[in-house]
Amino acid sequence: MTRENLLFAIIGILLGFIVGFLLANSISQRDFAARLGATAGQQSQNLPPNHPPIGGDQTGEGGQQMLASVQTAMKQARENPNDFEAQVTAAKLEYQIQRYDQAIEYLLAANKLKPDDFDVLGMLGEANMDAKHYDAAAKWYKAALIKKPGDLPSLDGYCFVLLQNGDAKGAEEAMNKLAKLDPTNQDLPQFRDKLAELKAGKK
Repeated sequence: MTRENLLFAIIGILLGFIVGFLLANSISQRDFAARLGATAGQQSQNLPPNHPPIGGDQTGEGGQQMLASVQTAMKQARENPNDFEAQVTAAKLEYQIQRYDQAIEYLLAANKLKPDDFDVLGMLGEANMDAKHYDAAAKWYKAALIKKPGDLPSLDGYCFVLLQNGDAKGAEEAMNKLAKLDPTNQDLPQFRDKLAELKAGKK
């Protein structure tokens, strides 16, 4: 391999990594945000749909109030392990400040309380995807899709994690379903590129 070819190969690998990271980030932020407030309970315990991002600028009075809200939610979840809404609220706040493993812990607690709650299943898929636990993400997305086969955010995330796991066959099947349900899905072109790379690598 010449020096120029080696350089092009390295650039290609780096570009593939960057595109994959950006795609995962856009999918998870879009899909998890869509679920915020979906498991509605007492309004005093849940974030309103237009709640400002917790992970943003946390300086000043507004930031201090948000941090206080986070601490209060964590305390409530710890002190009330059988309170489903408290676990979900804590998970959402942990996710928004990008503490994905901690969010997963609260979501698992919520799942034990309500194993059939669809939104928790979907959020477990998304949080595990962001934490790069792709096998676990695939498991939770699959569980969510068993309950709601046509759920686009879950199907979109499922395609991504299957591709990350190198499951070309499973990813292609999921992508075909996604294309039928949402032919103009913005992630499909990148999914197809990744699938082509997987298939080329297996030849």
